[in-house]
Amino acid sequence: MDWTGVSEFVAVAETQSFTAAADKLGSSVVNVSRKVKALEQRLGVKLLQRTTRKVSLTEMGQQYYYDCKPLVEGLALAELNVSNIQHGISGQIRVTAPVTFGERYIAPLVNEFLALHGQIEVDLVLTNQKLDLIDSSIDVAIRLGHLNDSNLIAKKLATRQMFVCASPDYIATHGEPHTLSELAMHQCLVGSNQYWRFLQQGKGRNIRVNGRLKCNSGVSLLDAAISGLGLAQLPDYYVGDALVRGDLVEVLPSYRDKEEGIWALYGHNRALPSKLDLFIRFLQQHIKKPA
Repeated sequence: MDWTGVSEFVAVAETQSFTAAADKLGSSVVNVSRKVKALEQRLGVKLLQRTTRKVSLTEMGQQYYYDCKPLVEGLALAELNVSNIQHGISGQIRVTAPVTFGERYIAPLVNEFLALHGQIEVDLVLTNQKLDLIDSSIDVAIRLGHLNDSNLIAKKLATRQMFVCASPDYIATHGEPHTLSELAMHQCLVGSNQYWRFLQQGKGRNIRVNGRLKCNSGVSLLDAAISGLGLAQLPDYYVGDALVRGDLVEVLPSYRDKEEGIWALYGHNRALPSKLDLFIRFLQQHIKKPA
């Protein structure tokens, strides 16, 4: 496989600038431009649309970028892993994550990470409480959804989608809401947040909901929704299988909110410890979008 120009192309695609790409790669504009041009000639397609004001991707360039980006990131991670192993990266990383998401997504990745790095230890704390990183001696916290302003650094790992769902039996008995105002006429299964988030005419809306059941467990709310007790707004990794099976159906799909971030949060350090940097990069590379 010929990698010539691939890294340069990905850098230009991400920065939309040959100058910025050259700075990112520690190269020159002339060198980056020459390698990208050679790549286009080798592939026989035009990947970039160049104007005096900006650089943009062609349709073929967009597809090629999506295919190449994980390869370039994987190569960078592989080189980082070799470098860290060579220099004997070791020590403990203390991680916290929400229970269900942690069990399904983070714990398996921790196991893979430990198998690769025999000198690193991980203390994984699964809790739905938002622990204070300093008081609890946490190195990195996995957080879901909208973040509150804080003095922590956040790196996006993936995204999640919220769905409002109900069982076919509930809809057959109580009807299906078609507008946000109709939620007041329905039993809503309330989690730790009494406000459900929607997107209406391009703008976010928070709707306060009420119902007979309130519970801070997503698994319990999922079971209640499948049992026909009401509507629930839950993330994709809770309801995905139930939607596929037909145990739940989505309601108010036209008001579905934008995707939310899944984040790794850590404190401000002048230099991020190598073990933590390695772990966060591993999560970014390997975590899959919930489904």
